[in-house]
Parts: sequence; structure tokens; C-alpha cells
Amino acid sequence: MAKSPTPRTSSSRIALWLLLIIGAALASALYVYRAPIGGYADVGTSYAARVACSCRFVAGRSLEDCEKDKLGGMELVTLSDDAEAKSVTARFPLVTSNTATYREGYGCVLEKWEG
Repeated sequence: MAKSPTPRTSSSRIALWLLLIIGAALASALYVYRAPIGGYADVGTSYAARVACSCRFVAGRSLEDCEKDKLGGMELVTLSDDAEAKSVTARFPLVTSNTATYREGYGCVLEKWEG
């Protein structure tokens, strides 16, 4: 005769329900705050790209040296440069990226983006 599965204890049921509720709350918060986070990330990466581009191609400093000029709170923003195109791209992982390019007579300008 096969054994019937042991019934779940009430504490394991409570833990399961708590995990489901927490998961639903996190998913809801992500959905609600996705747009504002993306907006802030766009502003931050635009600023970082433009400042780093000026630092790199107007002031002539290395990108590693320009990294030191990032404001507090921008630790997740990464910078990369393209010396041939005279551009710097700032990325916020999995959210957005923006590029600024040096233009003779204009300095560093942000590339057109769709938002």
C-alpha cells in the first residue's frame, strides 16, 4: 500500500503564503516605479556621458581619470569611450545608455535618443 503524502504543516503554509505575497508586492512595485527609475537613469547617464566626453576629449584626460568625476550615487553607471568617433557612452545596466560625441566648435553633444 502506498503511503499518502504527509500534509504540510501550518507553518510551511504560512511561509509559502508570505513568500507569494512578498513576491507579488515586489513585482507590483517594479511595475509602478519602472518609469520613474528609467527617467532618472536617462538623466544620470546623459549627464555622465556629456561630462565624461568633455573631460576626455576637451580636457584631454584619460577615461580612468574622468571616472573620478562621477557624482555620488552614480556607482552603477559605467563609462566607455570610442577614441576614433570621439564619443563616450554611459550605461546603467539593464535600463538605459546614452552617448555624447565631441563636435568641433560645439564641444560634446548628446546623441539623439528616443525616450
